[in-house]
Amino acid sequence: MIPAQLRRKAEEFVDSGAFFAELAAMVAYPTESTRPEGGVAVKAYLDEILTPALVGLGCSVRTYDNPDPRGGPFLVGRRVESPALPTLLCYGHADVVDGQAGRWSEGRDPWTLTADTTADGERWYGRGAADNKGQHLVNLAALRLLLAEQGRLGFNLTFLFETGEEIGSPGLAEFAAAHRAELRADVLIASDGPRVDAATPTLFLGARGGVQLALDVNLRPDSYHSGNWGGILRNPATTLAGAITTLVDGQGRIRVPELLPPEIPDAVRQSLTGITVAASPGDPTPDEDWGDLTLTAAERLYAWNTLEVLSLGAADVDRPVNAIPGRARAVLQLRYVAGTDVSRAGEILTEHLVRHGYPMVEATVVGHFPAARTPLDDPWVTWAKSALEQVSPGPVTVLPNIGGSLPHAVFTDTLALPALWLPHSYPGCLQHAPDEHLLAATAREGLTLATTLFHTLGNPTPTHPLPGRPQLGRVPLPRRARRL
Repeated sequence: MIPAQLRRKAEEFVDSGAFFAELAAMVAYPTESTRPEGGVAVKAYLDEILTPALVGLGCSVRTYDNPDPRGGPFLVGRRVESPALPTLLCYGHADVVDGQAGRWSEGRDPWTLTADTTADGERWYGRGAADNKGQHLVNLAALRLLLAEQGRLGFNLTFLFETGEEIGSPGLAEFAAAHRAELRADVLIASDGPRVDAATPTLFLGARGGVQLALDVNLRPDSYHSGNWGGILRNPATTLAGAITTLVDGQGRIRVPELLPPEIPDAVRQSLTGITVAASPGDPTPDEDWGDLTLTAAERLYAWNTLEVLSLGAADVDRPVNAIPGRARAVLQLRYVAGTDVSRAGEILTEHLVRHGYPMVEATVVGHFPAARTPLDDPWVTWAKSALEQVSPGPVTVLPNIGGSLPHAVFTDTLALPALWLPHSYPGCLQHAPDEHLLAATAREGLTLATTLFHTLGNPTPTHPLPGRPQLGRVPLPRRARRL
C-alpha cells in the first residue's frame, strides 16, 4: 500500500497549484508537428522542459535524429539503479495538433493555460493540456514524488519521448527497432488517450488501427449543363454515393465481409460487459439505430470495425451551379481491431466495387496505422489493476483497447513488451479541437494513481509480487524481452 504521506504529497501537488503552474509552462510551447515552424518550439520544449525534468530524475539524457525525414527528434532518458531490478519504459509525445487560434471560446489563447469552473468541475484549457503534455506531466511528477520520498525508485527507468505522434509517429518503429537494447524493459506503462469516462479509472491495453482510403470518380475534365445533358451523362457524385453505399450502408454497417474482424474473443466480450460509453457530462448521445445492432455500444466501439466517411464532395457545395460535375471524391477510414487482416484493403475495395458495377471508382490506400493489443490475461494487467485498486474509489475498468489510435504496436510488436496505458483524460476533452482541456479532478486522481502504481513497482511484497520475478535476486528478462 502506498504510504499515506506520499499520497498526501501527490494530492497537495495538484491542490497547491504547482501542477497547474508546471503545465502552464509546458502549454506555452506551440509544439505543432502539423506545421514546419513547430520544429523550433519542439526543440525548445525538449531542451528546456523535458531534458531538465529527466535530469532531475537522475536520468542520462540523449536526443536522437529521426530516421524518417517527415518526423522530429526523439528524446530518451535512462536511470539505471541496478541490473537486478526490473526496468520500466515510459512514453509520451511532445507534439500537439494545430492550435486553431481564434476559434477557442471566450477568446482563449491555445498557448495560455486557463482555468474555468463548470458544472462538472474545474477545467484547464490549453492546447496539449490533455494530449499529451498534461498526461506525461502526471507521470513525471509521480516519479519525482516517489524519488524524493524514498531516495530511489526501486526500478530502472527509461523514458521515451517522440515529437510526431500527431502526424502518425513517422520513424518511431524504425527508431525502436534500431535501439532495442537501449529500450529493453519488462513493461511499458504510459499515459495517453481517454478513460472510459471522466469518473472511472481505466487501464487500456491497445488501440484500433486505421486504413485511410481515397475514392475518386474522375469521369471528364469539364462540367456540363444539367438540363442539356442530365440523364445521358453519368454523374460522378451520384456514382460515388452509390458506390459508398455498397461499402457501408445508411445505418453505418460494413457491407464488405473481408473488412470485418473475426468473431469477438470471449475474453474481450467479457471485459466489455456492463461498460457504458458516452457517460461523461457533455458527451453526445449515441444513436441507438447506428452500427451493428447485434453488438453492444461498447463492443461496437472497442471490439469491432467501422468504416467512416471523413469527407465527400463534388464541385462547389456552397455555391452550386446547374451543371453535372466531372469529378467526385471521398476519403473513408476503416477503424479496425487487432486480428483484422488489412494487408489487401485496397485490392479488396477495388474488387468489391467492380463486382457491384462501379469499375469507374478508383480506390487507393493513402495511409495506415496498425492495430495492436496486449492480451487481457497478461500477468502485468492483473498486477496493475490490483495495484491501482489500492487507492481507486471503485473498480478499475480494463479495456482491451481504445477506439482511437496510438503507436501501441511499436511496443508490443517491435519491442515485444506488455504495454499498459493509464489515461488521465476523458472522451470529451476536445483534444483535437478548440477548447481542449484537462479536468483538474482527473489530474489529481491520476497523479495519485500513477504514484501508487510506480510505488508498487518499486516495492514488491509477497502479497503483490512482480510478474515473472522472485522477490529478491536477479533473474532473466521474460521470454518476450529476451528475444530482443
